[in-house]
Amino acid sequence: MRSEPSPPRPERARWPRLGAAAHPRLRSLLPRGYAGYTEETTPRHIVLPATTSIGLVVKILDSPYRPPQFVMGPHGASVAVEGDCAPSYLQIMLSPLGAYTLLGLPMGAISGHLVDLDDVVGPVGRRLAEQLRDAPTWRQRFALADRFLLRRLDRGPRPSPEVDRAWERLVTTGGAAPIGRLAREVGWSHKHLTARFKQQVGLPPKTVARLLRLEGVWRRMDVPRPLDWGRIAADAGYADQAHLIRDFREFTGTTPSRFVAQMAGLGVQSVQDPLEVAS
Repeated sequence: MRSEPSPPRPERARWPRLGAAAHPRLRSLLPRGYAGYTEETTPRHIVLPATTSIGLVVKILDSPYRPPQFVMGPHGASVAVEGDCAPSYLQIMLSPLGAYTLLGLPMGAISGHLVDLDDVVGPVGRRLAEQLRDAPTWRQRFALADRFLLRRLDRGPRPSPEVDRAWERLVTTGGAAPIGRLAREVGWSHKHLTARFKQQVGLPPKTVARLLRLEGVWRRMDVPRPLDWGRIAADAGYADQAHLIRDFREFTGTTPSRFVAQMAGLGVQSVQDPLEVAS
């Protein structure tokens, strides 16, 4: 009898990496700053959880899979990524409205897609990638990325105040704000809010609300004690534990307990911030 293949390991297991905070003007748009994965990073086949974030990746050392520099749009379901990651690369995770401004295009245009950076920002994307590969240190690479994004910050489009307000309300309530109420608060119909939200954020507000609720689960999983899934579900706003498990499986491709076991088996100390991009 043929045995089942082992499930892909969670992306969060990639290690080691170097990190740096973005310039103060960029920090609200890059809440996780910059991450540099080094030549020592173990490449692996992975499943990426669903996320509202937009990933910008520049390979320092190339690999056969995916373009040398690319953008991965927000996605409302887990994504299986084929092929090993590049040995070394720079990764930037952008908030959706930050990406709308910094990349200068509607997020709905790249939602669920991986796109060559050159096709998003033009020849400046390739020039940035060349500069990053030529830079001798990660400190210099992070500084180059800062300068690139600061230039785009001053030139890019701004999200509409209504979408910005609805996004902030969803974030501050952990996804609990009813979408119909948000539409009334900003003075739009439910249909119009959904359409504009998908354009500028990349996903419908209902999906965003569910992903923000799942972020509450990530935070509550990172505790040095046995996990009480019923309590976590209640604290994060789920109807019950079964509801949490259904959403977790849909958005990550695995169950909460299996995810935690995989993390422990890999010796990873933190399960937060799992929503990253394969290079």
